[in-house]
Amino acid sequence: MPNWGGGKKCGVCQKTVYFAEEVQCEGSSFHKSCFLCMVCKKNLDSTTVAVHGEEIYCKSCYGKKYGPKGYGYGQGAGTLSTDKGESLGIKHEEAPGHRPTTNPNASKFAQKIGGSERCPRCSQAVYAAEKVIGAGKSWHKSCFRCAKCGKGLESTTLADKDGEIYCKG
Repeated sequence: MPNWGGGKKCGVCQKTVYFAEEVQCEGSSFHKSCFLCMVCKKNLDSTTVAVHGEEIYCKSCYGKKYGPKGYGYGQGAGTLSTDKGESLGIKHEEAPGHRPTTNPNASKFAQKIGGSERCPRCSQAVYAAEKVIGAGKSWHKSCFRCAKCGKGLESTTLADKDGEIYCKG
């Protein structure tokens, strides 16, 4: 059947994508609302997407699924996650004797030696020039969007639930 509307088909939902809502990646078109990681459903952009065939992932989930396996490998530099692979069906045993730090100044120390806070949406470092505070956390300006509709938020126009942020509309 001919495509009379002339629009491209979304790589996820296969519906027509119009210019105003189009995101392009590796020759494919997507609706902004469909351009999500196939595993964790986080919003993606050109800096956070990783492609495997026809599938799109955030860099963290891609690394867990397709990256090298074994001790010392994993998510690569610059990512932080508490997911040990359970979302992908990977089971890990806790190493004996491992305990989290009890130092209340650990984050201050990390900031002094070059560490920084992590964005809850993309898990990347958040630096002062791109920092937005909302729901008690530091976000990138580009990640400070409604988890449901993708609309950009202001610190006064958000509602937070279970660690995610949403627009009040």
